[in-house]
Amino acid sequence: MRKITFILIIVSSVFAQQYRVIPNIVTKVGSAAAPFLKLETGIKEIGMSGAQVASNGGISSLPYNPASIGFVDNQEMFFNKTNYLAGISHNVFGYAKKINPTDVFGFHMFYLDSGEMDKRDNTGEKTGTFNVYDLAIRASYVKIFTDRLKVGFTFKYFREDIDNMYLQGIAADVGSNFNTGIYGFVLGMSVSNFGPDVRFKGEGLKDSDDPDYQYDTDSFPLPMIFRLGLQNDVMGPSDSSFFKSDYHRVSFEIDGIKPIDFIVTGCIGIEYSWKEMAFARIGTHLGHDTAGMSLGLGLNYKGIQFDYALVQYSDLGSTGQFGIKLNLDPNQYGGVFIN
Repeated sequence: MRKITFILIIVSSVFAQQYRVIPNIVTKVGSAAAPFLKLETGIKEIGMSGAQVASNGGISSLPYNPASIGFVDNQEMFFNKTNYLAGISHNVFGYAKKINPTDVFGFHMFYLDSGEMDKRDNTGEKTGTFNVYDLAIRASYVKIFTDRLKVGFTFKYFREDIDNMYLQGIAADVGSNFNTGIYGFVLGMSVSNFGPDVRFKGEGLKDSDDPDYQYDTDSFPLPMIFRLGLQNDVMGPSDSSFFKSDYHRVSFEIDGIKPIDFIVTGCIGIEYSWKEMAFARIGTHLGHDTAGMSLGLGLNYKGIQFDYALVQYSDLGSTGQFGIKLNLDPNQYGGVFIN
């Protein structure tokens, strides 16, 4: 126990360092395309500052780790709507189904709308308006090898439209969830957004003075992300918990995150549950430029779960986000079920 506590303290201290203020560190900010693929989704997950790679979050945690849908008992569906920063909004829908004791399939769709923005020419004169639209569609599969090991894969299609230009591409995610059997600690790992470089195309690249001429754009890599996390139910009814309780559960997770276009960051999240019906969550981002502390609440009634999260983004303000998740398991909740 002392060794584990010491390791967690050291890892937290490392992640908390503000490396970006050191001039010799090259962060590669802005060097990757399709940055919307890095946005945190899932209201429970956002309430814990995205500390989810080792969790059993189900379909809403799929973007963090494909293996998360390996915890779906029967069927699970969720939807969330986010009023993001600066008039930006995005919506997420997901569905997962366990087809047999060892195989789970999932579908996840993300759509973002920037809202209307002014278009201006080289002199600064307004010439109209435009929107930015982002779309990501994921299809996932998880293999449950044992009750302690799950491995998941995601194939995704994505597209970004900016006025009359666009980029599109394909990418893959891979992740695993492993119960170490040591004091109930669970180890999660994932690599996201692995795929070929992409470039912008479209009518907007044509020269206004000579329509037969079109500008050629450079290709840019995708925002690949490596995540590694450790999770533990420090209180709960399971045999692996440090403190036993039939009514209360406290889950703790710490994640390390390394994007291809930024330094190593981290996040810590804690969730308290009363009878798996009422939830309170708190988390914090470590080493992040803007995102700070997050808070979340949840209420689960017969498999219908309502979640709310509030995140502070420094000078950019805060966002309030709402979501609904359905656990479609008739054996667990007696009625919330779709054939």
